[in-house]
Amino acid sequence: MNILESVAPLADSHDGFILDIWGVLHDGEKPYPGVPEALRELRARGKRIVLLSNAPRRAWTVAEALAAMGLPAPLFDGIVTSGEVAWTLLRDRTHPFFAKLGNRAFHIGPERDLSVIEGLDIRVTRDPAEAEFVLNTGPDLEHGRQSTAPYQAMLEGAAAKRLPMVCTNPDRAVMVAGQRLICAGAFADVYMGLGGEVMEIGKPDPMVYETVLATLGLPPSRIAAVGDTPHTDLAGAAAVGVDAIWALTGLAGDHFGPDPSPDALDAEAAREGVRPVAALRSLRW
Repeated sequence: MNILESVAPLADSHDGFILDIWGVLHDGEKPYPGVPEALRELRARGKRIVLLSNAPRRAWTVAEALAAMGLPAPLFDGIVTSGEVAWTLLRDRTHPFFAKLGNRAFHIGPERDLSVIEGLDIRVTRDPAEAEFVLNTGPDLEHGRQSTAPYQAMLEGAAAKRLPMVCTNPDRAVMVAGQRLICAGAFADVYMGLGGEVMEIGKPDPMVYETVLATLGLPPSRIAAVGDTPHTDLAGAAAVGVDAIWALTGLAGDHFGPDPSPDALDAEAAREGVRPVAALRSLRW
């Protein structure tokens, strides 16, 4: 696998970029070195950029967080989050899975994620006995972010009631300032193991790419999608026919270390069933 030291060669071959956020632009606390400068260079060359994240929150909340990190809105053309897509599906209720949900949600996750139901006729409860579905946005500080074990009883309680689960972040883990933490997808795995019905919203589902591709307005052959996770970012890119670029930051950096060999990357890609066209050391110019 070809390992690129800079995003500059991709700017010669592509006009549009789909960028993952967490693990590509920042580490959960601050941008990776060179990211703001790389985005400015891409924009200066007329490149279109849409950020696509499995964040379980509305896009406006992510935009505010990025701006606070020094990554303001002029650096990209738009943001699409799994939380934003989930909000739309919960609002419209036209999708068969969402059409059958009630309006009482057993929420697993921190309160900051409740932007995913803002303005909607949905009441949150912490008691699965009072709920009609599970709204899974990920771990909270009270129960911890290292393991699913503290959440086992609540997941079992919801499964016993046969509540369908809406998982607003299919990621299983994320790196935060060098620490590996679980995400909502880890709860989805446990819930399915308990026999629960789960709808995951986010990459790699092609549905979440619809707005992204419409915003870019480019042929797929001129678009590159950059992400650090094979089963979401790279698989999602393949599903919509755009070039997948494997960022060696975030989860990939945690898995491989600072200097993976091309052979190691090829072997892992084969295990994951993905075929990225290149790897990128980090998003820098």
